[in-house]
Amino acid sequence: MRLTWTALALAPAMAGCAVQPMQSASLAGTSWALHAIQSMDDAQGTTRISDPQRFTLRLGDDGRATLRLDCNRGTGTWQATPSADGASGQLQFGPIAATRALCPPPHLDERVARDLAYVRSYLLKDGKLFLSLMADGGIYEWHPARD
Repeated sequence: MRLTWTALALAPAMAGCAVQPMQSASLAGTSWALHAIQSMDDAQGTTRISDPQRFTLRLGDDGRATLRLDCNRGTGTWQATPSADGASGQLQFGPIAATRALCPPPHLDERVARDLAYVRSYLLKDGKLFLSLMADGGIYEWHPARD
């Protein structure tokens, strides 16, 4: 009987642990500034960001992502499963809640917030973070953000 009560008492605590998103130690607590959006469509090519500090991404230790999207702000969740080397892996964002102020052209804020839902993997290379969209949808190039 004592074993049954112990197991029942521990079940909620253990169940809570099972649903926590796994965070990559190499991504948690990092901040990034967007430098380029590479399209897989040759007609679009690469979009360079004129002021990268207007588009920033912070990957919190708690699984929360906070964003500066030009004149808007956003927040959501993130979850990563790193590969064996930790320099790459799977990455997904939850829905991004963002303010909707009308930013001056070009209007990249809505594109960035929308595209984060399609991120499926990451690569850390040469101090940069590359986020790959599903189905060859493009690659977002991020550099460490200035504090």
